[in-house]
Amino acid sequence: MTGGGVVDDEDMPGGEADREPDPSDSLRTFGAVMQALREHAGYSRTEFADLVRFSKHTVESVELGRRMPDVALVERSEEALGNTGALRKSSRYVTRGRGDVGLAAWFRQWARLERVAVSLCTYECRLVPGLLQAEEYARALFENRIPLLTDEQLEAQVAARLDRQRMLLERPTVPFHFIVEEAVFRRRLGGRDVQRCQLDYVLERTAPRNVTLQVMPVDAEFHACMDGPVRLLETPKGRRLAYSEGQENGRLISDPKEVSLLCQRYDTLRSQALNPKDSRGLLERLRGEL
Repeated sequence: MTGGGVVDDEDMPGGEADREPDPSDSLRTFGAVMQALREHAGYSRTEFADLVRFSKHTVESVELGRRMPDVALVERSEEALGNTGALRKSSRYVTRGRGDVGLAAWFRQWARLERVAVSLCTYECRLVPGLLQAEEYARALFENRIPLLTDEQLEAQVAARLDRQRMLLERPTVPFHFIVEEAVFRRRLGGRDVQRCQLDYVLERTAPRNVTLQVMPVDAEFHACMDGPVRLLETPKGRRLAYSEGQENGRLISDPKEVSLLCQRYDTLRSQALNPKDSRGLLERLRGEL
């Protein structure tokens, strides 16, 4: 996360920030360790909450295993409790009982924010965005992962990917906007049959009124997002946040100036990409060629 701001519970609706369905043993264990370290240091929950600049309610929820620990909370707790490394190291292995299984550690906070965002924008130049991936395509992606995944890990990854996609169906009044490079849809990852399934899936999932897809053509002479993929969202409190991901890492961006710059680039790219109707026509032509 950048240093220009902190994303904590005020960016999430009251119930969503605390509610973790079927908390995992690792989540409960992390909370118990955090509570034990706090008590050993002699802090009450109220005193500790003031020290780490989170609400008492948030601290309590984490200690009782009811919510995932935010990155900022882990780091501030480490500093307040002697920098033993116990919380920092153990937080890497914390998962929810359901929603975080199969999600990369660096992606989890963004995934939480996605679930309550009032708008979501995505630009991708490497692969089909996760929210639009057909099961066959997602499976091909994970089968190509290096190092190789076990069968159990692969199934968990696919299940998590498909679970995230429920947002598109369950939140019909939330606008989802995607800009994807034409080359992504032309890549035959997994073979011709997988490509055919993926094109059908994208056409189906982008048909609802709240989902918009624009394709960036390969022959475009202008391009505002040459620095790579980016995701943008607006929280229920009206705050704009961004997320950038590379190999084996991801970065939640909260600094207002940096987020503003990324929004400007995305808005410019919108004007450079094909409009939704022409984008759909291009995908239909690609589908017809298979």
